[in-house]
Amino acid sequence: MIMKKTITVALLMIVSGALFAQEKEKDEKEERTFKENLFTGGSVTVGFSNNTFIIGGSPVLGYSLTNWADAGLVFNYTYTSYRDVYVYDDRLRQKVYGGGAFVRLYPVRFLFAQAQVEHNFIRQKYIPDPTSGAGNSTAKGDVSSFLVGGGYTSGRWGRGGGPFYYLSVMFDIAKGLNSPYTDAYGRIIPIVRGGFQIPLFQGSGGR
Repeated sequence: MIMKKTITVALLMIVSGALFAQEKEKDEKEERTFKENLFTGGSVTVGFSNNTFIIGGSPVLGYSLTNWADAGLVFNYTYTSYRDVYVYDDRLRQKVYGGGAFVRLYPVRFLFAQAQVEHNFIRQKYIPDPTSGAGNSTAKGDVSSFLVGGGYTSGRWGRGGGPFYYLSVMFDIAKGLNSPYTDAYGRIIPIVRGGFQIPLFQGSGGR
């Protein structure tokens, strides 16, 4: 059920982005084939707080809707380490994998706003306080996230431009139970992502 809702929201995001771009698209005289608007790339994710550390990677496959809007699919793998989860000096190790969809808007060529839905699968290992004498335990589950934020780019020159790098800060405002983007107490952690966007079949032109 959760997966179906996430997929529905992802599709709505992409369709909404396309509709939002439609009016300006009418003014763009250059006709482009589908493949000329495709791009790839990905990012490295880092997040941390007093008792939490996150690192991961997120390859993407996307489509440039207009000279100022992108949408696409993202795939995730994240490792999270928590400490002092329930009692002092215990540990929780978490591996997360999954994916989702995003819409990214560029009001100017070097700044963007982004919304992203994800559904991730979780594998956890709990390591009790060494003095407790208890053994390790494992668990698994899944969770949906809704990330919002924005960032800086080295320059997105429309759909026909070259590759660029970006740096963003995102927040999981859904705060789902076991979200990989919250700390051991359920507080939202700023997620810093840095990466590249690389056109697949585009030329060197663009605006």
